[in-house]
Amino acid sequence: MADNRPIGLFDSGVGGLSVLSEIKKNLSKESFVFLADQIHNPYGEKSKRELKNLSARVTKFLLRHKIKLLVVACNTATCYALDFLRKKFKIPIVGVVPAIKPAQAVSKAKRIVVMSTPATAKSAYLSELIADFASDITILRLGCEGLEEAIEYLNKKNIAKVLDVYTKKIQEFGTDTIVLGCTHYPFIKTQLQARVDRKVKIIDSGPAIASRVKDILKNNKQLADKKSADYFFTTGDAKKFSKVASTLLQYKVVGEKVHI
Repeated sequence: MADNRPIGLFDSGVGGLSVLSEIKKNLSKESFVFLADQIHNPYGEKSKRELKNLSARVTKFLLRHKIKLLVVACNTATCYALDFLRKKFKIPIVGVVPAIKPAQAVSKAKRIVVMSTPATAKSAYLSELIADFASDITILRLGCEGLEEAIEYLNKKNIAKVLDVYTKKIQEFGTDTIVLGCTHYPFIKTQLQARVDRKVKIIDSGPAIASRVKDILKNNKQLADKKSADYFFTTGDAKKFSKVASTLLQYKVVGEKVHI
């Protein structure tokens, strides 16, 4: 039996749209409710307690839209609030996990760079992933200060400036594999690839998350058979969000401002 309720996603900004895009590729009949909590962006500057509180408030908002599954489309929120949300809410919840395991499998040099927000870079969650799946790998954690914010507002000058700084660090380290540990970063994958050796593999978790969502819905017999409208919300400026989201997704997005 089909379940045509929507899938809910949230992020502190527009980065989660990269995850939404990947899920859409796999599940064309699913509908989505997306919330960008931009008024509290960036999440990387929040305490663990604040992240739990914000994540719970956002989840409650999405649940009012009768979602059948929640995707925490934010690496920082996943690191600090995923377990808390799973205990608090009786709904399937999928987080975004930095692709350490896939990177370990493809890196011949055994030297991997993980690009993320500063908060994710220093998280115990990332340390556990590395210990579990890449203990034999030399890893450079790059907490890329300012990159998420530059992408959030499509500030091309700042994106280039920040990328130049961290590309230099990547080149000095020497690697054949880069993990994108922030959902904003897939949107600048082309710019990053142009700055490093073309043989360097750049991996993000979007495809794996999309596959995981599909597996859960299939196992729970919750796949949709009829597409409905998608809804986009922001706690920030709806006009600016709509413009950036439309540019990133390459189709018209109309966001609505909400309070949570």
